[in-house]
Amino acid sequence: MYICFAEYRIKPEHRETYLSYTQALLKDNDCVHIYEGTDQHHLFVELWSANTAEQAEQIKEERCSERSSWSQITGWIEGGAGKFHIWTFKPAFSSVQS
Repeated sequence: MYICFAEYRIKPEHRETYLSYTQALLKDNDCVHIYEGTDQHHLFVELWSANTAEQAEQIKEERCSERSSWSQITGWIEGGAGKFHIWTFKPAFSSVQS
């Protein structure tokens, strides 16, 4: 299992619009979860699940694409696209013990 991890801060005045918009996006996508920081207000992370490295890369490319339905969020990010960060993570350890 791989994880695409996206992180950004939403401008306070766009928080409610962001929440409404992403809630609608989540209805069509069960491989992503969105979390809001408890210590850093308006800081959000997206956790996208992928079965392979290739699938994770496809998710990352699509999420960063201007044609993506997720691209509208960029206008609500403090600092714009330059403050949108996304990484792919892989398991650090195998779940099978030798």
